Order: sequence, then structure tokens, then C-alpha cells
Amino acid sequence: MAHTARFRAFAGLALAGAMALSITACSAGSSDEGSAPAGDDIVTVGFVAVGPEGGWRTANEKNIQDSFSTENGFDLKYAPATNGDQNSQITAFTSFIDEGVDVILLSATEATGWEDVLKRAQEAEIPVVLLDRGIEPNDESLYTSRIAPDNVGISASAAEWANSQFPDGANYVVLEGPPGLSVVNDRNKGWDANVADNLVKLESQSANWSTEEAKSVFETMLKANNNNIQLVFAQNDEMGLGAALAVEEAGLKPGTDVKIITIDGTKAALEALAAGRLSFVAEYNPLFGDDAISVVKAALAGDSVESSIVVPSTTFDSPEAATTALPDRQY
Repeated sequence: MAHTARFRAFAGLALAGAMALSITACSAGSSDEGSAPAGDDIVTVGFVAVGPEGGWRTANEKNIQDSFSTENGFDLKYAPATNGDQNSQITAFTSFIDEGVDVILLSATEATGWEDVLKRAQEAEIPVVLLDRGIEPNDESLYTSRIAPDNVGISASAAEWANSQFPDGANYVVLEGPPGLSVVNDRNKGWDANVADNLVKLESQSANWSTEEAKSVFETMLKANNNNIQLVFAQNDEMGLGAALAVEEAGLKPGTDVKIITIDGTKAALEALAAGRLSFVAEYNPLFGDDAISVVKAALAGDSVESSIVVPSTTFDSPEAATTALPDRQY
């Protein structure tokens, strides 16, 4: 039975850890080259990933790969999406089921369309752990746990900061990620529920997490509104940095004439905050590989696991706060 084999694999984790010093290091991004020898002492993990998307994603996927290392008793099979295409993720997910991996980690490029493959994994007794992004409809019976920072709470903190900065009101716009993602929906939910009524939303548009697209989109927004925009809520750092470039192109000063909020907390964003080009950076902590390992071990041991595990994050509301944090910033 697959379950029995997986339990044996988990039981071998402690032994694999003890042998770590004698195992040659390998790249977690490859399922063949340099990986651990097959056997019950190694837990095989299929990672259906997003791939190149920006600084936050790079930090998150590297952290997962580093955590699920051979030294820690895992053989991680890393499968990034092809140009963000969900079909390529479903193909990778299905392949991992067919291979009989012990666990599947999923960072979905799109929220919907996962029911069929999740049911197949369930039938094969393969636990699935969602990383970062959730699925819709959110059927918790189809996965073991979701590990992520709190998107709703993070955007709520951004809205509360905006309220404090503009007690007499202001015009603002929202730069969103790709439509339909759970992260986009949640960040809109937290913002909309908490932003004050006297902050007037002029428009909202996707810039696909991209600096270049955000620069172009916000240039158009500024021209359409005769530069009468005082605030940008950018749903990731890259788009906020693009908005800052557009502000400068318009002859205005980012952080002064137009305040810019971003989410993620990458080093590039904190550097921009320290320089006064951004105004408020809400961290979306990407470093939860250790949490993922704990969940995987518990799931394979048959222990109960919380369906939602929230990763703690913080906020940075001044150049001084960013300057203090930068020396220790890991991503």
C-alpha cells in the first residue's frame, strides 16, 4: 500500500538526518542529477511551483528547495510552471501522482480548476500541501493544509496606514496581480473592508506583478486624471516600483506627491522605502520552508494538521524602519 510505504519513508527521516553529513549535497531543483538514492529512507516530494515571477517568488521557492534538501531526508522534484500556464502545472501534478511521490506541494498559478487532480491525489493517498496560494472553491477535504501569510490581514494593515495618512481624504488607484488569483481576491478583500470612505478609488487595473507593466499602467492613469492621484495601493513590490518610475516620469516625487504602498517586503522595496521612493511596505513573509517540513512530517505520520497555517509577517512604515531591517534582509 502506498500509505505504508510513505509511513516507512517518514520513519526513515530521522535516520536520513543522522546520515546527512555523509550524503553528497545536491540540487533540489533536479529529480535526477545529484539526488538521493531511492529507498524508504528518503521522502519523495513533488513541488508544483510557479517559477520565475519576481523577487518574492524567487525567495519563496529557493527557501522551499533549501529546506527539502537531501540532507534533511527529502528528494524534491521541482516543477515550475511554463510561463505561468496552469495546464503545465496540472501535467506536472498528474505526473507526480503517477510516479507515486510521497507528498505534493502546490503553489497554484490559478485558483480554480484543481478539483479533479486533487481527488486523484486523494485516491492515491498522497497528501497535498498548498503553499502561498489557495484554491477556489476552497474544499479543505481535498488538501492537507495551506501554509501562507495572511493576505487579508496584510492588506487591512495597509488600508489602516492609508487612513492615517489621509484623514481629509484622497484619490487612489489599485495595481493588482493577475485576475482570479486567490491572493489578489484576498488582498482586495482586506483593503476594501478597511479603507476609509473618504479615500476615493478612481480605478483598479492588473499590471501582472510586473514593474514594466505597472509603469505603463500608472502613466496612463496619471494622464487620465491630470496627475490628481495621491495614493497607489500596489499589490506587490515590483508594481509599486513601477508606479514610482511613472511618478518620476510625470515630474512628480514618489513618496511625497504620490504615496505608494506595496506588499512583499523584498530588499529592493525596502531600499526604495529607505530612499523615500515608497511610503509603506507590508511584508508577505516567504520563508516558511520549515513550517512546510513540519506539516509534511505530521501528515506522513498520520497526525492531525491544521487546515490553515498563517505565517507571521510585519510592516515597514518609514525610511528608518527600512534602514534598520535591510542589513538582515534575506530576500
